Amino acid sequence: MKMTVCVEEDEDHAESPEFLLSSRRSDSSMGHSPDFSNEPGPSPNAKEKKRCGAGAEEPQSCFVSIQDSPSQSSTADTDSGLQQVLDGHKTSLRMRCERVTEGTDETGSGTLLNRIYTELYITEGLSEEVNTQHEVRQLETTSKMETLDDTPIKCHKIFNASPDQQRPIRVVLTNGVAGVGKTFSVQKFSLDWAEGSENQDVSLLVLLSFRQLNLIKDEQISLLRLLHVFHPTLHKVTAEQLAVCKVLFIFDGLDESRLSLDFNNRKVVSDVTQEVSANELLTNLIQGNLLPSALVWITSRPAAANWIPPTCVDRLTEVRGFTDAQKNEYFRRRSRDEELSSRIISHIKASRSLHIMCQIPVFCWITATVLEHMLTTEQRGELPKTLTDLYSHFLLVQTNRKKHKYHKGHETSPRQLTEADGEVLLKLGRLAFEHLEEGNIMFYQEDMEQCGLDVPEASVYSGVCTEIFKRESVIFQKSVYCFVHLSVQEFLAAVYVFCCHTNKDNETLETFLRNPRSRYHTCEPSLDMFLRKAVDESLKSRNGHLDLFVRFLHGLSLKSNQRLLGGLLSHTENSPESTHKIIHNLKEMSTFKISPDRSINIFHCLMEINDHSVHQEVQKYLKSDTRSEMKLSEIQCSALAYMLQMSEEVLDVLDINVYRTSQEGRFRLIPAVRNCREARLSDCRLSETHCEVLASALKSNPSHLRQLDLSNNRLQDSGVELVSAALQSPQCRLETLRLSECWLSEGCCSSLASALKSITCHLRELDLSNNKLQDSGVKLLSAGLESPNCCLEILSLRHCSLSGSSCICLASVLKCSNSRLTELDLSYNELQDSGVQLLSAGLETLNCRLETLRLSFCSLTEDSCVFLALALKSNPFHLRELDLRDNNLQGSAVELLSAGLKRRLEIVMV
Repeated sequence: MKMTVCVEEDEDHAESPEFLLSSRRSDSSMGHSPDFSNEPGPSPNAKEKKRCGAGAEEPQSCFVSIQDSPSQSSTADTDSGLQQVLDGHKTSLRMRCERVTEGTDETGSGTLLNRIYTELYITEGLSEEVNTQHEVRQLETTSKMETLDDTPIKCHKIFNASPDQQRPIRVVLTNGVAGVGKTFSVQKFSLDWAEGSENQDVSLLVLLSFRQLNLIKDEQISLLRLLHVFHPTLHKVTAEQLAVCKVLFIFDGLDESRLSLDFNNRKVVSDVTQEVSANELLTNLIQGNLLPSALVWITSRPAAANWIPPTCVDRLTEVRGFTDAQKNEYFRRRSRDEELSSRIISHIKASRSLHIMCQIPVFCWITATVLEHMLTTEQRGELPKTLTDLYSHFLLVQTNRKKHKYHKGHETSPRQLTEADGEVLLKLGRLAFEHLEEGNIMFYQEDMEQCGLDVPEASVYSGVCTEIFKRESVIFQKSVYCFVHLSVQEFLAAVYVFCCHTNKDNETLETFLRNPRSRYHTCEPSLDMFLRKAVDESLKSRNGHLDLFVRFLHGLSLKSNQRLLGGLLSHTENSPESTHKIIHNLKEMSTFKISPDRSINIFHCLMEINDHSVHQEVQKYLKSDTRSEMKLSEIQCSALAYMLQMSEEVLDVLDINVYRTSQEGRFRLIPAVRNCREARLSDCRLSETHCEVLASALKSNPSHLRQLDLSNNRLQDSGVELVSAALQSPQCRLETLRLSECWLSEGCCSSLASALKSITCHLRELDLSNNKLQDSGVKLLSAGLESPNCCLEILSLRHCSLSGSSCICLASVLKCSNSRLTELDLSYNELQDSGVQLLSAGLETLNCRLETLRLSFCSLTEDSCVFLALALKSNPFHLRELDLRDNNLQGSAVELLSAGLKRRLEIVMV
């Protein structure tokens, strides 16, 4: 799902959403929209020009249409002329970036970017699991990152190579969740360059959003004409001049791209005047075929970060928003009242959910908006601790401000929404809900009109949706709309669906709950059953995209929130009995076949409905000396998994078999592997679904796991493929992996070999015993064992249906100078003497480092002893333990093996 940040705010800049602007893509930061029309038309509206910060210095005649671009004359320009053009471009870019335009303010005023800028936390590398999780869930699982020894990168040093960097950094990809500050960082970087304070080795900075590039997705265009179209101040720059400039291209918002970026397209474009598709233009620029000296910076939300092949990227960075210190700095800079800011900071720290969400700068603004209002007006009552409570107050405060602004009334502390407010907000909620499941976060006017929403009316009353001053198409004069943050869209969607239940709008509920109409009409569910069905529906999501939405639904069932939203929920069913049923349903809900990560959201729903009993029970459990005697329910296991996962203390050993609980309860404990060093999950009936959680844990940042025992589970090859892929993650530090008796075949060996070949794999011990790998499987595995990147020291292939043929590959591994194997177990395989003879060819080489060799139950005779004795005479340096138990060996064979070798072999087991 995509998120874009935009809000209509009050004229008072002290109340402005400073960091919501980190994701706003307004004309003031992204340049003009191109004019593709062939017909002359009026110049842009003067107010809009002023609002965009472009001023009148760029008349419409400077825009070059795709169809009628004039030819370029390189001879007419001189070096001084080029510098004059570049200086003019700097001036234009500075004017666009120096102020932040807010809401629908048409006065042209704005907040100075440098006045409100707070440094964001940017680190090298990416959290690889982010593509699989709702972005709010990502914040919960990565909130401890700042405690690690990551090296933060200053925004203006994003292209500075580190001392160990072997090549210059040309392409940077910056990743981060919505509202976390990617566009804000881009805007600050551009402003610093335009003002001459940073990166002055760059001659020309070209700032473009993918939303702008979407306009030319069906056009043929050259790189030179692209500059002329989107940056008219560069209209006089020629191809020859562009070639001698050091250019930096910034492409913001890859997740919003509608281009088909095909990096397998073999068409090479190297001429800046050659007209090709926008897709070919960008891929060649990123790959370095076009302007190979040009720097490229791309920003993206997590879900789209993998659209750019890793081979094209020199540096991966991640914007993580605010650290704890930066959160405090934000609130102190926002308010000049030290006591007020201190109270806000203290309150946020006391609420785990609010504290985690405040990593996102936009959420800091939402929280500050509510808390400042409640603490500085006559508003009485407890400050909000849950997300639903906070967002209910936020909606109330914003609506009240809009009334004050447009109707010139006195701003007071509102007690609840009126019915007039409710009518508009429900239409807005319908818009939010209908686009939520599809992942749409940008809307056009026709989308709003389909929901019966009058745009000016929404701007006045809602305070949460506003026009972004960028036209998707100049021809059709389309404007884009969005919510201040995805969480606001989810909240309003929840309000709308909750009202649909209250008003018995069965058609909408049937669509959401996937119920046959006849059944729903004959049995309209009570509130508790409705919420249960909603949770069931959310649990089906692989990435949890409905998790926050369902939390809001439960929070809205509370009377306190219903009173705030009185104009929306005035006829809501509510009683202590109903609340008790809701809590009971959550505690007893079965998720046997659901991902354990999804199950944790049930615990969050309980917290959102202000039921803290499970949390308190688990806290008591963790402090108890008789823990082993206490039986845990399934919901307690979800809470325990969450609390262990979020704990600052890393668990040494997690053995889910020691907990007294049901099989489902053990499954729900699995997410806790993200915060332990050793996980013992043997004989737990794990499936591929659970392997997804384990793979996520191995790829998480930080990943603490060093030992993982998955033995005696029916994982099959598909499950091991997931784990193997995670072993290649730069974050993974796993050293021991036990996969004994996991119903594996030769198919898993290919994925394991790929992992062993990876330079990022740290695996030292691998147990594959009791699986039908066969000779073909060992052949595949050997390719990984011979890799110079392979770190494996201990390998168990015990009882893997091997014959003597497998020893050809294993001998090759032992001969290889890259091999680090010191222990090899081949017991319970039909190797026979022929196999040992082949294996001995590897043992006798000086490259062999093997110290322990186990060959019990391998159908050997005294001939094998002869082969082994000869091999050990050739390489007497390493082997210390040899296990030959339960083979058909005669006394003379043992004597033959032992003669002259007793000093070298510490143990000979026969």
